[in-house]
Amino acid sequence: MRPNKRDELVRKALQVFYRDGFHATGMDRLVVETGVSKTSMYKHFRTKEELILAVLRLRDENFRNWFVRRIEELADTPADQLLAAFDALGEWFREDNFRGCMFIKAGAEYQDPDHPIHVQAGEHKRLLLEYFTDLCRKAGAQGPDKLACQLLLLKEGAIVTAVLLRNGDPARDAKEAAAVLLKNALA
Repeated sequence: MRPNKRDELVRKALQVFYRDGFHATGMDRLVVETGVSKTSMYKHFRTKEELILAVLRLRDENFRNWFVRRIEELADTPADQLLAAFDALGEWFREDNFRGCMFIKAGAEYQDPDHPIHVQAGEHKRLLLEYFTDLCRKAGAQGPDKLACQLLLLKEGAIVTAVLLRNGDPARDAKEAAAVLLKNALA
């Protein structure tokens, strides 16, 4: 397998894991869905968990790059960008293949806080919190660390609500709550 075939395997595995979950997806199904032999798969990844970690790293990079770029396209100032995050979420929720957050799923399926997959899922959330904290500071918010935590909580709650309830407009509702928090922090 050429090095770019490894990347292709990770991309295809990401789609399968996102659609079907981690524990529900065995290596045999991955062989069928990716078109990569089990021998080739194990040549690059000794275990399914190693493949999952590679998938999570790719998803983290892809999602955060899209999320930040989209927020910057939607708004110019840090305060407006904090609110635009929820507009970007709304766009994601309306995608045909939206199935929630892969990192929430990973944390739920691998609940041991020391498991590498759980740690990787937590790292994604930590990086998003860092991004929100930076925007809160740039916006001049009082208590930027606390505000960032509150906004991340709204973001995560909107994702879960979009997946489980499939009614209303959780991104809009979270944005309205975020606007109140932001207004108070900028007062």
